[in-house]
Amino acid sequence: MKDYIEERVLDVAKYIINSKSTIRKTAKVFGVSKSTIHKDMTERLPQINPIIAKEAKSVLDLNKAERHIRGGKATKLKYKAIEG
Repeated sequence: MKDYIEERVLDVAKYIINSKSTIRKTAKVFGVSKSTIHKDMTERLPQINPIIAKEAKSVLDLNKAERHIRGGKATKLKYKAIEG
């Protein structure tokens, strides 16, 4: 694996852990696709640093568990804006 990829993977993991950010938000911040972030976190990071990988996975699992709530809030705001 190239050095710049390893560096990006670690930077992304630290960002996700510190900010509790979602894959989509992280992808926007780093200017890469959601697929790249997902591959970095699920395939590359465990090879580079398994300890950080576990921390990042726990944040991503929490985000995944809460996404239906965020989606409901977004829909509620959308229809509130249309009415008002």
